[in-house]
Amino acid sequence: MGLFDWKHWLVLLAVVVLVFGTRRLKGAGADLGEAIKGFRRSIAEEETPQVPVQSVRQAAAAELEPGASRQ
Repeated sequence: MGLFDWKHWLVLLAVVVLVFGTRRLKGAGADLGEAIKGFRRSIAEEETPQVPVQSVRQAAAAELEPGASRQ
């Protein structure tokens, strides 16, 4: 019998269920699943460089200035 025999896992599972209860384990499992889904979504999204708002405002202001030269 090794350290990780199936009987040891069964006893460990029974103790965990007795200590935490099935409702807590179900809620923890659902929370863990949602966290993993969110992590995978954030990894899968392509990071697009965003233009800072301040530089957009400066560019718009420069175009609206009456003395600005047009090329």
